[in-house]
Amino acid sequence: MRQLEYRRPADASDAVALVSGDPDAAFLAGGSNLVDHLKLGVASPGLLVDVTRLPLDTMEVYDDRLRVGANVRNSDLAAHPVIRARYPVVARALLAGASGQIRHQATTAGNLLQRTRCVYFQDVTTPCNKRDPGSGCSAVEGYGRYNAILGTSPECVAVHPSDLAVALSAVDAVAVVLGADGERRIQIADLHRLPGDRPDRDTVLQHGDLITAVELPRLEVARWSTYHKVRDRASYAFALVSVAAALELDGDGAVRDVRLAWGGVAHKPWRASRVEVALRGQQFTTELLREAMEEELAAAVTGEENEFKVSMVRNTTEHVLEQLALQSSTRGATGGAG
Repeated sequence: MRQLEYRRPADASDAVALVSGDPDAAFLAGGSNLVDHLKLGVASPGLLVDVTRLPLDTMEVYDDRLRVGANVRNSDLAAHPVIRARYPVVARALLAGASGQIRHQATTAGNLLQRTRCVYFQDVTTPCNKRDPGSGCSAVEGYGRYNAILGTSPECVAVHPSDLAVALSAVDAVAVVLGADGERRIQIADLHRLPGDRPDRDTVLQHGDLITAVELPRLEVARWSTYHKVRDRASYAFALVSVAAALELDGDGAVRDVRLAWGGVAHKPWRASRVEVALRGQQFTTELLREAMEEELAAAVTGEENEFKVSMVRNTTEHVLEQLALQSSTRGATGGAG
């Protein structure tokens, strides 16, 4: 590990100025991902700007939204009563990720900005366009079980590892970002990039941009939501595929609102917008859902080792939405509000 300079900024603006002014600088928050990469030689910043002590660790409830500070720990966010009541998909996504010890350390923004767990990205002896642009993608012809099936390019087939990002994408959450030119807001669904010819760029953020908060809109359908993760083992494993879904039916069984996002299938959380459009306003049926998923998955590109992901995400989505539809129908029959 190279020699590092360490700074602890006085406030968020100071942190942004420090990193923006030094192309060799990086933010340090929860640190579980960055510290791993420092040890592996994947990352080698000259300056670490520690933002863990900044006052960005509160949750504020407003009439139209919930504001979550960037430094709120994953375990605290999952346990918050408003998250559990209004956004169960977010609580369940957090509890499906990592281990209890890591959830106590990991932060909201840090979780969103974690880098890929592709084995070639983390092995500095192998070519990787994400780590070393122009060197090639070892995963294309290498071990492919975890590779993306949607939005891929010849430059990169890695998937984004965050469970939280998939859930937040599904409920239209927004990242509040402070940069050198001031504050702006970015939809979580637009925060991460597909690889294209620049797989080294995970997000649309510029160097020195700091996520200070995440805002979740007051979204009625989010109350009727869940997260389902399919993985190789029951705990502490990244998703083969995951489904974040919210569904509300009216009294006649038509889809009043639906939100759907997939994890483990792309370089970013994949918002299944074609499925949403096809279902919204229609009678919910398994046949209609299957037709919509076929359209969503028509562009999937697979190899021998990851072709199972197409049927896995299709079957998991069908299971999740059918369960949510059943629960919605039961609520309607009993007159319950959930």
